[in-house]
Amino acid sequence: MIYQKPSSIIPPSDKARLGKLYEYQILDTPAEETFDKIAKLAAQVFDTPSAFVTFVDEARVYFKANLSPLKGNEVLRKDSLCSLAILENDTTVFNDTHQSPDLLESPHVSCEAGIRFYAGAPLKTPEGHQLGTVCVVDIVPREATEKQLKMLETLSSMVIDELENRMKAQKAVRAQVDLMNIVVHELKNPVSSIQLANDIIKDSESKNELSDVIYIIDRSTLAINSKLNDLLVLSRMEDFSFELQLSKVNLVEILKEVKDNFELLAQQKNQCLQLAYPDDFPLLNIDMLRIKDVFQNLLSNAIKFSHKNTKIHVVLTKEKDSALIEFRDQGQGLSVKDMDKLFVKFAKLSAIPTGKESSSGLGLSICKTLIELHHGKIWAVSPGKNEGTSFFVSLPLDELVKEFSSDDDIF
Repeated sequence: MIYQKPSSIIPPSDKARLGKLYEYQILDTPAEETFDKIAKLAAQVFDTPSAFVTFVDEARVYFKANLSPLKGNEVLRKDSLCSLAILENDTTVFNDTHQSPDLLESPHVSCEAGIRFYAGAPLKTPEGHQLGTVCVVDIVPREATEKQLKMLETLSSMVIDELENRMKAQKAVRAQVDLMNIVVHELKNPVSSIQLANDIIKDSESKNELSDVIYIIDRSTLAINSKLNDLLVLSRMEDFSFELQLSKVNLVEILKEVKDNFELLAQQKNQCLQLAYPDDFPLLNIDMLRIKDVFQNLLSNAIKFSHKNTKIHVVLTKEKDSALIEFRDQGQGLSVKDMDKLFVKFAKLSAIPTGKESSSGLGLSICKTLIELHHGKIWAVSPGKNEGTSFFVSLPLDELVKEFSSDDDIF
């Protein structure tokens, strides 16, 4: 069958395809043993003198691996058979290119000792973009077996696996660097405040002045502890060394302590914290410190993003098979776009702290992970911008500790 070249070698989704290619940051990088080995395996499978790992750029085809007499590491896109191969979902095979006049238009085919046999398996990304090929070439016509073509497809998938793993590793490193930069930056202000407060204490002779200084120290210390705790928890979760320390816990007592810890902070903005809970709420077998971290983060956010002279409600109820905790504020609310980004690391939402507080963008993502480790759920509901927000935490009742002795450890 005579091959007919399509009217255009540019696929309709080429812009998105190129975007994914650039995301891998593989173009114009030095030769690497990993890709050279893949090309070598392809040549051995087909017993051909030449094999390549290629990436089709906007106007050129770049050779990441080049096992051939061809000098250089790129050719024009319009002249490359790989430009045709990425248009097909399956492996492209030309047993004898000289049988198709359209292929003879390529100088790499029509030249002396040019390409007579070509087989190229497309490099398919998880999104379905075809970035290039693992291909083999010979200067004489030949046939390819089904087994050889399957092996070529396997080699092409190995290239994509390598690229995906590299990209994930790069993102992890960038996330850690971003995290460190954020934490260092945000610790500067509370540390400076503590230093200033310390200087005032040294020079002060008035107890009235000291009360304000003590507040500054308390608030700054709380901020430092919060940032360092976020950093520690995230680090442990990402290296899979994080384990819950379960014990019998009274949720009411946790919520009371959290409310007391933030009472002074709320008073500075004339906010009223209200806690409601039923009598004799049963104990839960949970990690007390981690659940306290979640509650502190949610209450801190409610205070941080609410205006002065507003109320913040914390309500504990028993709902069928779960213990339900609601943190409801009269703050800035959430937009539709905000809802899509909730619980994503480093996500920046539209709400702005009303008292010039800082935010790392990590708290909610950590909360989600901690609650899910407890087999619970966390979500938010908001009527819209400037109409307040409710964050809900649900912990399953099958984790409840129903029987305990009087000398058991109870928080």
